[in-house]
Amino acid sequence: MAAPAVPERRASLRYAPYQEAGVRPNVIVDGAATTSTVLTLSHWPRSPAPPGLAADLSAQMAFAYLGRADLHGRAEVVSNNHFDQDGLLSVFALVDPGAALARRELLIDVAAAGDFATYRWRDAARASMAIAAFADPGRSPLGAAPADDGEWAAALYSELLDRLVELCERPDRYRALWADEDAALAESERLIASGRVGIEEVPDLDLAVVEAPTESPVAGGHRFASGWSPGLHPMALHNATGRFAILSVRGHRYELAYRYESWVQYRTSRPRPRVDLAPLAEELSAEERDGGRWVFEGAGALIPRLYLTGDGESTLAPSRFRSRLEAFLANAPPAWDPYAVTEPQAAPAT
Repeated sequence: MAAPAVPERRASLRYAPYQEAGVRPNVIVDGAATTSTVLTLSHWPRSPAPPGLAADLSAQMAFAYLGRADLHGRAEVVSNNHFDQDGLLSVFALVDPGAALARRELLIDVAAAGDFATYRWRDAARASMAIAAFADPGRSPLGAAPADDGEWAAALYSELLDRLVELCERPDRYRALWADEDAALAESERLIASGRVGIEEVPDLDLAVVEAPTESPVAGGHRFASGWSPGLHPMALHNATGRFAILSVRGHRYELAYRYESWVQYRTSRPRPRVDLAPLAEELSAEERDGGRWVFEGAGALIPRLYLTGDGESTLAPSRFRSRLEAFLANAPPAWDPYAVTEPQAAPAT
């Protein structure tokens, strides 16, 4: 199928670092608008989307906009206030629309692997792993990161916009950056497929209960640009369940995590709203017999966790912990609403 025609004016957009973009009319993707922003294409919470362009990923919004070309007025630059896979793919779609449209589904899959830890094609998962390695100052081929986060983000965009097609279509050239993590993903997927890792879904609570043997791998995998999640690989878990709250159980070690999809304005479905688990954390702490303290990172965190500090081993029986958690989830009021947009985004004057 031939790629759709791209309006000529799209070629006028170029990437500019966020600090520089803010002094001129700009398009912002996957992040926070500046005072000079004339168009925002972002799935971030409470970010107004132009009519017809709302989507799960900011990259999907950017691709959808390529068929419009009617909202960015005099803006000549596109930027983002942070670096990650979804942001990179969103910028790429607007600075090189021809190359982006020719690889649309693969590039969207890379963005999903970075933001949501899901994938359809293994090359997309590997490209996301390699991008994360570039963004990790401890592993990056670019060397030490500047002290300023904005400078580091600008350096990553400048480098990876040029490398993106190769990263996605020839990930074998970057094997050294993804091979170890890819092996961890394969092992986690084997454990789930074998049934040694059990996944029970509780649809009414939008909850998946993942029970893993205590000796299961803990290598984990990347989240977003340079973050890391230990345990089973997050892509293996997220591809195995569509629930947006995940309770991981290993013996007497328990952790509840909300997926990132429930932080953004997810459109394919509406995740059950997050609740504030801080009161439950206090109650659980009071029940621990050895003084262990439970912590909840906050309903507004990107992927907030409820976890036990210290060595993480609870004195509560698994059945007791799960029953307390499920009862709290069922009765607590919503504490996070990313869809609460009060003002629609208007087209700028040309």
